[in-house]
Amino acid sequence: MKIIRGKAASAGLAIGTLFWLERREIQTEKRGVADPEAEVQRFFAAREKAIGELTRLEQQAREKLGEENALLFEIHRMMLLDGDYEDSICAIIRNERACAEYAVEQTAETFAADFAAMEDAYMQARAADVRDVSRGLLEQLAGGSHGGIPEQAGIYAAGDFSPSETARFDREKVRALITEGGAETGHAAIFARTMGLPAVMGLGAGLKEWNGVVVIVDGNEGLVIAGPDEETLQRYHARSAAQSAAKLQLDALRGVPSITRDGQRVELCANIGSVSDAAPALENDAEGVGLFRSEFLYLQESDYPSEETQYAAYKSVCEKFSPRRVIIRTLDIGADKQADYFGLEKEENPALGYRAIRICLDRTEMFKTQLRALLRAGTHGKLAIMLPMITAPWEVEAARALLEEAKRELSAEGKAYAPDIELGIMIETPAAAMVSDRLAETADFFSVGTNDLTQYSLAIDRQNSRLDRYLDKHHLGLLRLIRCAADSIHKEGKWIGICGELAADKELTELFLAMGIDELSMAPAAILPLRAYVRSLDLTGRREALLQALDWD
Repeated sequence: MKIIRGKAASAGLAIGTLFWLERREIQTEKRGVADPEAEVQRFFAAREKAIGELTRLEQQAREKLGEENALLFEIHRMMLLDGDYEDSICAIIRNERACAEYAVEQTAETFAADFAAMEDAYMQARAADVRDVSRGLLEQLAGGSHGGIPEQAGIYAAGDFSPSETARFDREKVRALITEGGAETGHAAIFARTMGLPAVMGLGAGLKEWNGVVVIVDGNEGLVIAGPDEETLQRYHARSAAQSAAKLQLDALRGVPSITRDGQRVELCANIGSVSDAAPALENDAEGVGLFRSEFLYLQESDYPSEETQYAAYKSVCEKFSPRRVIIRTLDIGADKQADYFGLEKEENPALGYRAIRICLDRTEMFKTQLRALLRAGTHGKLAIMLPMITAPWEVEAARALLEEAKRELSAEGKAYAPDIELGIMIETPAAAMVSDRLAETADFFSVGTNDLTQYSLAIDRQNSRLDRYLDKHHLGLLRLIRCAADSIHKEGKWIGICGELAADKELTELFLAMGIDELSMAPAAILPLRAYVRSLDLTGRREALLQALDWD
């Protein structure tokens, strides 16, 4: 028996035979061609087939993984059609009279190395995307068939899993994923969490040696146990059975209020990234939508989405959740989310740059189109609008002025809209938290985006894995900022929620309740477990003690 420790990437337990994912070997050595132009045309034909395969994968991913994750394959299509990528391949074929396979391989490694050398963690991650895209192109050049599709039920291992491989997985056959490399923030880990697959990443070399051996994957603790003895097997089978029983108990909590034993109510809502994400949110009994990321509409288009396109999407979600509230965040393009047609200049520090509300207040016609669509969709349910990256009251006032202008336009056109729609903001910066008393005079509600608030408070790029040891998500400074905002907002009689990663962190639930946080919004799968935890709590006589831990000495 051997115990291997890695990174817990997706929770859950799985027991089964380990299968090393065998990939088809594709020959890419340099081979001369007599007719370079014919070889260029061969490359173009293979690229068309690869684009078709990516379109099919995008549809599969949309069904399995939701709209937001499916957008990755749209990005991959754009990479294949990139002019520099194409020019490099064609130049190698023509200038070196080399086969297309060699040209693709050389281009992929050059581009991947360029991305890997960049300082920005998001851009570094694009190296893996270039290799995945190029692999798909090489497969088409080799005849179109691909390896890497699990055929037997079990636990699958690899150096890492590409997005295209993960999207093809059959949930009935793949019980868990483990990798030698990879990270808990990578595409494979994200896809595993979305599909509910236990996953452990970064286990180090040597997993292939265990091919065909029974293993235990503990995605909760980041452990893989290879060749477990009988006692260990029995213990984990018992844990797995207990988890199944716990799931049945959670299912019994559907329709039950999220209320502590001493009577404090908190609303548990879902974060969603697309219309298709509404289904799992409802399946997990979300009490509403605390964050609907509207930027997916912009990222999947080649030009600004029309008012009608946006209206249809917002209307659909409102109808599905009615009479529950749906909070739709206005456009948050910029930083790590880019759309070419926006024509955004490259920035040295995009997280601190031209993004979100800053773009919207600059490109007012674009913003007003979105506001009009939101106002109209508000007639089909309980819709609220939330503004991202707010730092000062004037930004809220400027957005509200545009909202009122949109109302006047719709009235003049005779179009129905929701006149009393709520306008809220996200608390994502230390500045917003510290002036929350002033912001509470201008906005109707608030939601703390703890992902960005953490990175801005600690001056840490949350996508940079080299800084993991410094990324203290429970940092006293961060918690004080949240309390400051909660106190100021409650004094004005407004409500405040949390929609970042910490919303589902049970280590902080009691503290958030002590602060009087009114709503917690999270990934759909976390709702029922947190409801069970909330209903187990009794904060009688403990609230003051919990808050004192945040006081100044």
